[in-house]
Amino acid sequence: MPHLPRSAPAMMLVTAIALALTACSTISPEVRVRTKLIEAGLKPRVAGCMAERLVDRLSLTQLRRLQSLGGLGKHDVGTMSLEDVVHRLRALNDPEIVSVVLKAGIGCSISA
Repeated sequence: MPHLPRSAPAMMLVTAIALALTACSTISPEVRVRTKLIEAGLKPRVAGCMAERLVDRLSLTQLRRLQSLGGLGKHDVGTMSLEDVVHRLRALNDPEIVSVVLKAGIGCSISA
């Protein structure tokens, strides 16, 4: 069987298809964050707004740290006091996470 040279456009097409297939098989960080916020008791509209802002403003490492926030999965965030939420966020020892989450929460709650 003769060796057929691959042109640059063909290689780009193969690469694009491979990337598209990879993208289809993974869930975006924004979808994951939104899902977790809904599971924690936020309204879908607020959760979507917050997820977009959190993913835009926090690193993946910070999002993972936020995900590890203990106990929120067992509580309906909507019934927690602001003081409780702030206390749990501060326990992560990352002022940027605290700031971004609170600003997103307040801004998205007002606009919803």
